[in-house]
Amino acid sequence: MSPVTARVSARRTWYLQTNAVVAAWLAVLGVVVLAHQGIPVADWLMVHLLLLGAVSTAIIIWSQHFADTLVRRSALGGRRSLIIRLVGHTLGAILVIIGMIVNLFVVVLAGGVLVGAVAVLHAALLGRELRRAKPTRFGSLVRYYVAAAVSLLGGVCLGIWMANPGTGADLHARLYLAHIALNVLGWIGLTAVGTLLLLWPTVLRTRLGDGTDAAARTALPLLTAGVGVVAGASLAGVPLGVGAGALLYLLGLVPVVREAVRQARHAPPTTFAGWSLAASMAWLAFSVAALGVVVATAATPIDAVARLGWLVIPLLAGFSAQLLLGALSYLIPMVSGGGPQAGKAAAVELNRAPLFRLLVVNGGIVLYLLPVPSLVKVVLSLLVFGVMLSFLVLLVRAVVAGGRIRSRAGSAPVAGSAAVPAGGARSRRTRSGMAAGAVGALVLAVTVGVVLDPVTAGVGAASVTAQGTVASASGEVTEATVTMLDMRFAPSSLTVPAGNRLELTVTNGDTAVHDLTLASGLTSGRVAPGETVIIDAGITAASSEGWCSIAGHRQMGMVLQIIVTGSAETDAAADHSGSDATGLEVSAADDLGTQPEPSPGFEARDPSLLPASAETHHDYTFRVGDTQVEVAPGVTQTLWPFNGTAPGPTLRGKVGDTFTITLVNEATTGHSLDFHAGALAPDGPMRTIEPGETLEYAFTATRSGVWLYHCSTMPMSLHIANGMFGAVVIDPAGLDPVDREYLLVQSEFYLGPQGGIADSDKIAAAVPDLVVFNGYANQYQEQPLRAKVGERIRIWVLDAGPNLASSFHIVGGQFDTVYAEGEYLLRNGGSTGTGGSQTLGLAPAQGGFVELRFPEAGTYPFVTHAMTDAERGAAGQIMVVP
Repeated sequence: MSPVTARVSARRTWYLQTNAVVAAWLAVLGVVVLAHQGIPVADWLMVHLLLLGAVSTAIIIWSQHFADTLVRRSALGGRRSLIIRLVGHTLGAILVIIGMIVNLFVVVLAGGVLVGAVAVLHAALLGRELRRAKPTRFGSLVRYYVAAAVSLLGGVCLGIWMANPGTGADLHARLYLAHIALNVLGWIGLTAVGTLLLLWPTVLRTRLGDGTDAAARTALPLLTAGVGVVAGASLAGVPLGVGAGALLYLLGLVPVVREAVRQARHAPPTTFAGWSLAASMAWLAFSVAALGVVVATAATPIDAVARLGWLVIPLLAGFSAQLLLGALSYLIPMVSGGGPQAGKAAAVELNRAPLFRLLVVNGGIVLYLLPVPSLVKVVLSLLVFGVMLSFLVLLVRAVVAGGRIRSRAGSAPVAGSAAVPAGGARSRRTRSGMAAGAVGALVLAVTVGVVLDPVTAGVGAASVTAQGTVASASGEVTEATVTMLDMRFAPSSLTVPAGNRLELTVTNGDTAVHDLTLASGLTSGRVAPGETVIIDAGITAASSEGWCSIAGHRQMGMVLQIIVTGSAETDAAADHSGSDATGLEVSAADDLGTQPEPSPGFEARDPSLLPASAETHHDYTFRVGDTQVEVAPGVTQTLWPFNGTAPGPTLRGKVGDTFTITLVNEATTGHSLDFHAGALAPDGPMRTIEPGETLEYAFTATRSGVWLYHCSTMPMSLHIANGMFGAVVIDPAGLDPVDREYLLVQSEFYLGPQGGIADSDKIAAAVPDLVVFNGYANQYQEQPLRAKVGERIRIWVLDAGPNLASSFHIVGGQFDTVYAEGEYLLRNGGSTGTGGSQTLGLAPAQGGFVELRFPEAGTYPFVTHAMTDAERGAAGQIMVVP
């Protein structure tokens, strides 16, 4: 093999191998699109597989290629440094994706740092290459790539910040807008403009004029300023600033578009590559304009994010994907080597059915943006994505076709540009056929979507609700934006004309996960903080309700009224209730007393309290899950307890001890922790974590007493009533020695159905079915506490609530020491030596202890002296023996 042949072969192998990484990202994206319903964070994943994966990888490869070409020298390290960047970026992107799927911020952080480091290295190497190169005519275009890499670094930092679980909804929305500016308009947009200034005339097979260099120098300052202003205004929460930044960016596109149009007049685009590049730039300009207008007219950043959901498709499919596929369709044949014939063979494959692909993709995006039913959007998106993904098939065919030509060649391959087949050679009949085929495919997609959901599409004379109300389809669409915030829907009511199709854009502006469930059964699914979903509610016929179906949220006011005007039953609200099904199922309270004794094998919770250890640091792991627990004979409830028991684990220590608790959420809804024994800002450690997440809560015990800990996720009353509480005992200094110590935690059960969760309506009314000590009604009647005559006994008592006070009393006993809320009310008989106390009174979340000696053997009942509560189960016995 001659040296020339070896160089060409090595060059071809290099570009095929590096671009295989791009193809791999696209292939993974195809799998995720097809299986997205069963994949966590699927929407986020599809966006980032394309942008962070395929597009960013292609940018790293080809920006280095064009920089080398423009300045006529290689970067420091040559291909080796590029391999390092590609490997680093790929590993970083994979880590970010894994971290988001498994919900581990530390993995996202590691991946983001790696991607950011690659961006810094990329910018530094390109900048060094530009500074050390001799002046060339278009060398200044490399500055676009340097500015783009700097933008990527900023976008990655914001992305990491967004992924932090402690980020609030408003801040998350502002970060999101700036993230788009830096990553899409900066990293991808600047690269695209800089590349197209050089690539566009090459694709058209026309010369680069003086106007290209002038356009490049004029556009870059405006474009970079636009990116910076949009990002800065987004972070500052200045909507009009975002509009101004978008206008700057559009002004930067003007000289570039003007020069591109001038060149196209001399040599119109005739290939898939040329048409796709032109379409991608049109969608970029449209998206920037839309971004500026939507954000500038939004009331808040959260509102802006909610209104921008539709823009994802134009930015992803219209701009980014078409840019990638158009550029690669031209570049792969150009760099594959093997002589003009091999390049032409590859180009022919990548240029198959160009007009059909162009019209299906762009026509599909336009139709998707129209107010069509959701199933029509689904079918259109699958069609568009399928046509785009056909690029992978054509790429394989191109590689095979080029290889076949090279293997047949009798002479050594010759490096050079591929002769891209001219579109003008195609007959008018062929183009007409492709156009007709594209229109037919789009019509078929719309038809399939309508057939799958004819009512929502307004096909047929009327819509009939579950209540029998009939409404004629008007053909009109009512669009409404609903925000979930502070356990409310805003607005709380919507007015819709009868017969209109209702489309709801739902944004979660809260810090907890919510959903919107409509009376028809349609649901948004779980919506994470900062996320936006669209619900096509179909034809409205009668007034109805929507609500959040997450336990307790409806009872706290998360109800949306949908008021239909102009129907025969305008005033008849739909009679539905949420997934809590409160009041619709038989309460387990009806089974109280039907079983006289606990189930076989029942063991009362050991109330003994061990002394504080000598350790000064205490580590615990609390796991939260949905656990069925017997709470009274014959009565079970699904609780959310810490480590499977209610109360949860008891912690004990001394003033100055430190505690670190790792909360692992293995339940089906969000939970949190609040330790009253620690004094600290609640923002971070007390935040709600979603299923699959973990949280570390550390505090130092600075004051003594018996302290409550509980879940503080709203509705807090429900979470506490459903078993999410426990005690922390911090010994007072100089605590007297005793013979035995016990801990009793009083709480309440508001019984839902057998095996169900607590009844939120009963909680709100503060009417419990059971009041218990240590999680089970009357358990110490069956298995009493033990003591001996003359022993000194200390009983710690904590009222966990959530609603009722406690008045702890031992029948036949007298307390000579009473300690409550950090202070002795009575100690060893007080100042007289003969003082005594009959009860320890505690409000919810208060605690203390009592001490006494039993004078003789016998059975001493203990109760809360709120006697109705004692009769509900807050009673037990102490067996005293000689």
